[in-house]
Amino acid sequence: MKKLLLILLVAATVSCESFDDVVDFTSVENPNLSESSVVGQPNSSAIWLTGLERELSFSYNEILVLAELGSDNYVNTQTFFSQFLDGLDIRTTDPDVRDTQFRIARLRESAQFGLETVGPGDPNYTDDTQAEYHFFEGMSYLLSAMYFSGLPQEELGMVVSSDDNYSSAIASFDAAISLSAKPEYHLAKARANYFLGNKSEAVSAANAALSLDPDFAREAMYDANDGPTNTFENALYGRSTFDDLQPLPTLDFLDPKYSRLTDEQDPSVYYLKAEEAHLILAEANITDGATALAQDNLRDLLGVVAGREVRNIDDSVEGRTEVNPGSRPDNASVVVNGRSGLVLDRQADNVDVPSISGTSLTEAEIASISSEDEGLELIYRTRQEVFIAEGLRFVDMGIKLVIHENEILQNENVSEGDPATVAVIPPFISSVVADLDAITYDADAGTATTVIDVTEILVENKDSEFVLPFN
Repeated sequence: MKKLLLILLVAATVSCESFDDVVDFTSVENPNLSESSVVGQPNSSAIWLTGLERELSFSYNEILVLAELGSDNYVNTQTFFSQFLDGLDIRTTDPDVRDTQFRIARLRESAQFGLETVGPGDPNYTDDTQAEYHFFEGMSYLLSAMYFSGLPQEELGMVVSSDDNYSSAIASFDAAISLSAKPEYHLAKARANYFLGNKSEAVSAANAALSLDPDFAREAMYDANDGPTNTFENALYGRSTFDDLQPLPTLDFLDPKYSRLTDEQDPSVYYLKAEEAHLILAEANITDGATALAQDNLRDLLGVVAGREVRNIDDSVEGRTEVNPGSRPDNASVVVNGRSGLVLDRQADNVDVPSISGTSLTEAEIASISSEDEGLELIYRTRQEVFIAEGLRFVDMGIKLVIHENEILQNENVSEGDPATVAVIPPFISSVVADLDAITYDADAGTATTVIDVTEILVENKDSEFVLPFN
């Protein structure tokens, strides 16, 4: 009987012109997942906003792996995460680049759908929610500009330059501010203007952010049960003995920024915070020759950092490293680049690690600033520390990713060899790629040295078009 049924099924199938005649999957619709189940429903705009928060969290999951490995912050000792970015081997065929581009585009499309369809159809749509939609659309343009030299702003559209994506971001943030001013909206606008080199506009927006809240922080949240989980927490802490990512010894005291919270919640990524506003103001003042004002900005920064959460965690499983124990500094007596207090002794006891912001900057260092270059080196060293594991060092280094091969093949507006399909790596960075994460370590002497100082290199090239936008 079973054989007969099988024969009849095969006969029926081959007699049709196509398999679609047997089962038309496109006609199947789940009434609980249709557009009409969301659009036009009361409070649907608030539900959609929750989805946008998730989209941003997914975006940062993709961005942080590439940006942190591509910078000098970490060396990748395994191959579980990106196999290419640690050596700045930026390829159009890299699936991680593909996923990063896709997530940013999905964030943009979701925000626009909220603005154009979900929000207007909700009888309970509020100005605050509309402002958030504009904010997330702006974030999609901001991330596009920060990490790519060019990306389309619509499906299969023309490639939009980094500068123009920054400008689109500013327009979206202005739209958000007009509806519901929040400090993070102003800071996002300040960041876009900062990277465009618009000093006065960046300063104005940074001051506006701080006037609303002197110690604000906007977070991308992660759910350990239902997702998204924090991918970078897994890289820094969750995979434990694999010791995938090893920070520069100068950053050891800040690692791991993300560590286990609870069975239900993964640690957040704080992607817009008051510290950035103070650093923008300090850089503007130091480049204007106003050293005393820059020093005050840095003192204000120290005040904010002092109030941030510091987590006491068990990180004894960290081997520095598992594949070569003892090959990296692993106790508090080690002196790095002539400075002490930068390395933690994880085997002795629990360690205190900042979960939002931390810095080695001291009042004595601030007081000793006597020139623009000294101030800039201190500011950029502090930016590296405060924004570790947040993806900003990569941008400060002037590096840009490429449009992925899928876009090149499907979008008639993009061709192989176009500017946006070629990685941007400043010549003063490409010439030292092999040494970005390199260190020497004498365990017996208790000293460690970074082979190069990327911060020093950035300041030496401050007049370059790639870095230090206020110069």
